[in-house]
Amino acid sequence: MQRLRSGDDGERGAVAVLVALSLVVLLGFAALAVDAGMLYSKRAQVQNGSDAAALAVAQKCAANTSDLNCSITSPVAIDLANKNANNGLGNIKSISLDLLNRKVSVTAGAQQAGGAPNAVSLFFARVLGFATSDVVTTSSVQWGSALAGRTPFPLAYSVCQVKGFLGGALQLLQDHGTNVNPGCLYGPSGAFVAGGYGWIAQDAGACGGTVNLAVSESGSAPGNSIPTNCSATLQKWADTITAGRDVVVLLPVFDAVTGTGSGAVYHLVSFAAFKVTGWKFSGNNSLPDSFHNTNSDVSNALACTGNCRGIIGSFIKYVSLADGYTLGPVDAYGATIVRLTP
Repeated sequence: MQRLRSGDDGERGAVAVLVALSLVVLLGFAALAVDAGMLYSKRAQVQNGSDAAALAVAQKCAANTSDLNCSITSPVAIDLANKNANNGLGNIKSISLDLLNRKVSVTAGAQQAGGAPNAVSLFFARVLGFATSDVVTTSSVQWGSALAGRTPFPLAYSVCQVKGFLGGALQLLQDHGTNVNPGCLYGPSGAFVAGGYGWIAQDAGACGGTVNLAVSESGSAPGNSIPTNCSATLQKWADTITAGRDVVVLLPVFDAVTGTGSGAVYHLVSFAAFKVTGWKFSGNNSLPDSFHNTNSDVSNALACTGNCRGIIGSFIKYVSLADGYTLGPVDAYGATIVRLTP
């Protein structure tokens, strides 16, 4: 007797075709998930490398444009591109350096052992005909001296204490009426300038004040106590110094002062970097009002006790990554800022 066939073999053939087509789609998704994830990770590494390289070149240029690393063949840029890659291999495609406008751009790419520059080998995507994909990033950085921004503390320094003292010894800076410096003729047209520091007006609810070098700054009169809203700032400084780390602040420099107290007006010319080591801003001899201000911490010449009100530290050449400042040409007062730009 002959059996009747139902045609199941044909259906099985159709299912096989559907499964084969589905596998192609699944492989496509696998390629997207695995390879895209790998490319995302590699791009992050290359971006970190180009960011670090551009920042490093800008820092070198900000400090000294004659530095070997302030160049389109900067060794430090190559080194940082390598160090930011998980496989230890980076690839600096180009460095564009504009010293006149204080800008640097670094273009970096991926690099695999034995592979072409910029190319990253793919896995599942090979099935679809894509063996490699290029990974390239560009980072741009600008540097310059600060022209405007909010200061971390409401002080302005006399040019007498900065000019000629960059990288110098510790100083005790007191109110400009106390630090007498008869030889300081660095004011406009060679005029005499009082030494020390002066208080500037604070922003509402903040410790520091917004400063624009294009505008003379009005003074304030905190009297015999620390400025309003500055207790937390001083406590943080003390904690940082106690932990063995430096506290470096960018504060404005004046070359002329008229009036006194709340009526004082300071002619501001620059920002300078001051490495803080101690202070005394009131009659209270404990934190946050006073810190490392006695002869157990500093020499007798630098001790600030009794009626003394002052801040102890030194002016240094310093390249900062601080945000929130408008930048201009590099000046002679030692403080420059570098930052990533779009």
